[in-house]
Amino acid sequence: MINVAGIRFKKAGKIYYFDPGNLAINKGDNVIVETARGVEFGECVTGIKSISEEDVVSPLKSVIRKATEQDENQHKENKIKEKEAFNVCLEKIQEHNLVMKLIDVEYTFDNNKVIFYFTADGRVDFRELVKDLATIFRTRIELRQIGVRDESKMVGGLGPCGRPLCCSSFLGDFVPVSIKMAKEQNLSLNPTKISGICGRLMCCLNYEQDTYEYTRKRLPRVGAIVNTPDGKGEVVANSVVKELVKVKIKTRDGEETIREYNMDEVTLVSGGYEGTIDDQEIEIEIQDPEIDVKKIKELFKEN
Repeated sequence: MINVAGIRFKKAGKIYYFDPGNLAINKGDNVIVETARGVEFGECVTGIKSISEEDVVSPLKSVIRKATEQDENQHKENKIKEKEAFNVCLEKIQEHNLVMKLIDVEYTFDNNKVIFYFTADGRVDFRELVKDLATIFRTRIELRQIGVRDESKMVGGLGPCGRPLCCSSFLGDFVPVSIKMAKEQNLSLNPTKISGICGRLMCCLNYEQDTYEYTRKRLPRVGAIVNTPDGKGEVVANSVVKELVKVKIKTRDGEETIREYNMDEVTLVSGGYEGTIDDQEIEIEIQDPEIDVKKIKELFKEN
């Protein structure tokens, strides 16, 4: 086991582990740490804890010190300079007629590098832009192209649910999300209803996926024959959310009736369980006939 401190550099950013050494670091403390790209200012979000050495990416970088008042002021100054650099870069992008969207600017704590984050549909020749920026800021310049999910995380906003975006408020890492998840959760496969403001599948589809997978493995398929407390019958519908099965059975007087049972009350006689969705069962709902179905399926691949 090894002692580590979890440090985050941005709100809802990824947590990185550092060696606290002999420093008494508590959750909420601002610290100065050594990273691969230089000295950085971060916030301790987990406090010191012991974890297995296998869970640490070696070599483990060190926490240099707790942030001093001077460090705090330097960090605030960098934030002001980032806003100024953002406006300067926007002007230069327009001067060079580059088809790119500037998203964010970040100064490293020691001012050794300025990083400009942008999005673009394809590759952008920004060599002349870099030269201009290097002349203005007289430091190392890095232009980093990011994806639409990263853009939403940096910019923030409100999701379809009306709450702040998960990615910009608490999600440290993006998790894979697929159209199959939406199908297994019986959601409408209308792209406008299951995609976030980034245009990709909503991250929240992953939150309850494990529960849906577990339940579907125990739910009989529609058409399966099952034993119930009232006798044998045929499954006509089921609910993953409620964990209920609707079964058509014959009463003693020979009439057919539909009754609802908890999935633990029925046992499979023939047929199968819901299990996972086959790719052939996935049909995207499209209201506009001019939309290319193939392009939409590409858009909603696991991302």
